[in-house]
Amino acid sequence: MRRARWLAEWRGTAGKPVLYHVISRVVDRRFVLGTAEKEKFRTLMRMQENFTGCRVLSYCLMDNHFHLLLEVPQVTEGGLSDEELLRRLLAIYDEGAVAFVAKELADARAAVYQNEGGLAGALAAIHQRFTYRMHDLGEFMKGLLQRFTQWFNRVQARSGTLWEERFKSVIVEDGVAARTISAYIDLNPVRAGMVQDPAAYRWSSYGEAVGGGKKGNGRKAREGLVRAYFCDQGVGFDVGKWADVSRLYRRLMGLALGRNPGRADVSQEAKGLGQTTKNTAEFLESEDSETPLKDLGTAKMLRCRIRYFTDGAVIGSRDFVNEAFASARDRFGPKRKDGARRLRGEGAAAGRALWSLRDLRKGIL
Repeated sequence: MRRARWLAEWRGTAGKPVLYHVISRVVDRRFVLGTAEKEKFRTLMRMQENFTGCRVLSYCLMDNHFHLLLEVPQVTEGGLSDEELLRRLLAIYDEGAVAFVAKELADARAAVYQNEGGLAGALAAIHQRFTYRMHDLGEFMKGLLQRFTQWFNRVQARSGTLWEERFKSVIVEDGVAARTISAYIDLNPVRAGMVQDPAAYRWSSYGEAVGGGKKGNGRKAREGLVRAYFCDQGVGFDVGKWADVSRLYRRLMGLALGRNPGRADVSQEAKGLGQTTKNTAEFLESEDSETPLKDLGTAKMLRCRIRYFTDGAVIGSRDFVNEAFASARDRFGPKRKDGARRLRGEGAAAGRALWSLRDLRKGIL
């Protein structure tokens, strides 16, 4: 019997952000995601964001799998207004369908006799037909994967499943963990040898943020990376802070690649990002290197495949992981006393800053 997916216990509260590193692979790991497929996937991903209220903070679309750092916010107190519901519906439904729902809402308000529960009950029933799919990790992924599969099968004249049976998800703490995993995601095409500079890969959050998306400004990607980098400091999706984030993020990835941060010479906007007058050694020895990882060995770790980031269940500080363990104590045997486990293998360099809930023993190098 398959165990229920691990979800953040504080979801739906006003507490800390609810972040997940999500990974899904094409069935049999076939390389079927080309240029057209990645563009369509990104379009559907943004549509699903607008509908569900979930936000993609960083992402990378590879040839046979993808990574997302996804934030699942709590539902607004009091629920959605009729206007907000209709706005969200326009993300995935045509205008005729949304107009029909608008008429239903108007008719409910105008009716003299209401069904059981009165006006509030009638309106709630209409809202519930759609809102159960919002602010939910499983529903976000279900909608995204199903819509892409339907499009892909139609274009390729095929049928059947496209994705492996279950997507993976890892709970991620805000702060160091979120910043590190975001960079890990954006460095995927570099690790795979597809590009030398992450800015050169257009189907990633960093590539989109630097090079611009279809509208030419990459605003959505920039907002996501700002949130990923600064959410522990109470910063939202403030694109005005992109200049700060681009500099810090670029420095981190430059160190991870084992070279000076340099320039991302993909567009005019990219020029000058992350430059510093200090060399790498001086930069790392400074009081605050302005990266989430304080030494070169930890930064270089991001060039490797870190299995903990995809299979660790929960990634964050020691206290964060132990808190998650305590909230789900019944999942573990009586001999286990705490949750936090040191990262080993390629992840060992981050052992002082990041911990895993799962103590992996195979495939960690």
